[in-house]
Formats: sequence, C-alpha cells, structure tokens
Amino acid sequence: MSAVPGAREVRAEDAFDVSRVAAWIRGNAGSAEGLDAEPEVQQFTGGASNLTYLLRYPSGRDLIVRRAPRGTKAKGAHDMRREYVIQSALAPVFDYVAPMVAFCDDPDVMGGDFYAMDRVAGVIPRSEWPADVPLSPEQARALCLDAVDVLAELHGIDPEAAGLADLGKGRGYVRRQVEGWSTRYRNARTDDVPDLEAVMAWLDARQPEDVATCVIHNDFKLDNLVLDAGDVTKVVGVLDWEMATLGDPLMDLAGSMAYWVQADDTEEFQLMRRVPTHLPGMLTRAEFVAAYAERTGRSVTPEEWRFYEVFGLFRMAVIAQQIYYRYVHGQTTNEVYALFGPAVQIIGRRLDGLVSEA
Repeated sequence: MSAVPGAREVRAEDAFDVSRVAAWIRGNAGSAEGLDAEPEVQQFTGGASNLTYLLRYPSGRDLIVRRAPRGTKAKGAHDMRREYVIQSALAPVFDYVAPMVAFCDDPDVMGGDFYAMDRVAGVIPRSEWPADVPLSPEQARALCLDAVDVLAELHGIDPEAAGLADLGKGRGYVRRQVEGWSTRYRNARTDDVPDLEAVMAWLDARQPEDVATCVIHNDFKLDNLVLDAGDVTKVVGVLDWEMATLGDPLMDLAGSMAYWVQADDTEEFQLMRRVPTHLPGMLTRAEFVAAYAERTGRSVTPEEWRFYEVFGLFRMAVIAQQIYYRYVHGQTTNEVYALFGPAVQIIGRRLDGLVSEA
C-alpha cells in the first residue's frame, strides 16, 4: 500500500488498544468486508483538535477513526456522536462526505467516544502543495472556483429535508457567535496573550442581522478538502465536521477566509499560513468572496465584509488560544501546541489594524 501523506507513527499519549478497537469495529460495521485482520495504525498529526487515526487493513480497505482529545474540553466541543450523525444525514444530499462505518460510545473500547468512516482517497493540500502533484496557475484558479461551488452547494441544502432542522438554534446566529466566542476567549485567556477587549467591543457594536439560516461547515479550508488525484481542480470530499451547525452562511465564509493567507500578506501573517493559498493562480480573499456572492446571489460590499473578516480572524484566535490553554495547563505534552500562543499574538496585531482602519 502506498503511503498516505500526513500519516505518522501514533504519539505515545494518543495510543490505544488496536486489537480491541479493531474487533469492535468489525463487530459493529454496517459492512465488515475487508476488516477481518488487525490493521496497521497511524495518526494524522497536522490537526490540533480531535484525534484522527488511519487504520490500514491488509485487504486494502482504509478506515479513518476520529476521537476526542483527553483533558478538559470546551462545552459542546469534540462531540463524536454529533459529528457522526451530521455526516450520516448529509450523505444522501451532499456527495462530499465520507461513508460512515460505526459510532461507539463505550469508553472501555478506546477511552472515549469515537467513530469510524471509510477513507476518501485523494490529494489533501497541507501547508505546502505536494511536490509530486503538478498545479498550474490555471488549475489553482479552477480549484478555488470549485471550492466556492462546493461551499455554495452545502449552503443550499434544505436542513429540514436532510433531517437536520434541529442541528442549530435558528436565527440570532451572528449575535450568539459574537457573544459565545468572546466568552470563550475570556475563559481561555492566559497572561501572555492580548486581552482583545477592543476587538470584542467592536464586533458587538457592529454585528449585522443573519442573512440566512443554513447548514454550515464552520471549518471549510483547503486542508479539509480531498481533491481528485486525477484532476486536482475537483473536490471529492469534505472532512472535519466537528463544528458544523445551522447558521449564517457569511459567517461560514468568514471562518474560511481567516485561514486564507494570500501571497501579498505581511511577512508576519505569512507565518500563520497552514494551507497553500499563496500559490500563483489562487484566488485572493476578495476574489473568493466575490465568486461566492456571484454563485449564491448574496451581495456583500467590502465595507460590509469587514465585520466578517474581523470576526473570522477573532474566532481563529479563540480556537488557537483554547488549544494553547491546554498546553499551558499541562493537558497535553505535544510541544507543537506551544506555538499557538505566539499565533494568538500575531492574529491580535492584525485584528488591531483592521479595527483601527474601520
């Protein structure tokens, strides 16, 4: 079997009883075909939230297992059952979710809730584009436009028809997000990061009404997309549905653009880049937003977009700070998490600049 990019040896703190988990999956899978032997296990180390493992069976079947991290978690986060249910419901109406295999809520099996799904094979862009995969500027642009189409398609799904009408709380999403992420930041703040009180006040004073209520992914970025290995301009899978809910589509777009570091951004902000959005041909943030507006018929002026840009970056800062908090308080020994503190400082300086310009 060929190597899967991003999959590495399992960290000691994240190890589990492979035989026990494999036996449970085999006994509970809708289809146990190809699962009759013990798999080789690796871990995807790029993520910083839920733990993601690759189970490779001698038959050639690959499964992905998702499990919540150990340690104190934010209320409502890392809900494996919810993530499993969302993807199961979307499967009939959205072609980009992986086939679900089984969900387990018995802590004796793996130490906590987890679920298994079949792996969607393809190219997943990481911080750097794969060196062995050609990408011309024309292909880069086509990929971005296809990503716009996929996001717009998701936002066009009827939540009630998909059985997801109860996924969120309905209108008032913008207000709840501003209040909720502000509270999370204050609760997770450590002494070595900015207080961001001016940013939170700015967001509170300028929040718009919801433009719609639809299914949103809430982490739609290039390293959560699987691209067709034969045509990397086409998205074949969307991963990581941990934060999916019903909400405002422009807030979803805001979250995506926070990670969209482009070629002409400052040298400091380039340090934040986790996906190859800087490559020749990639759309700029403004072009991506304009393409989305054209595709969906939703109008958003540059002045109106500033709120969403600030919110998206602030939300990213909170996510980084929550991860850093776990490191500071000894809830993980992963030294990579130490970098999230400086990241919050970088985002904070960018936020200060955006707010002062408004």
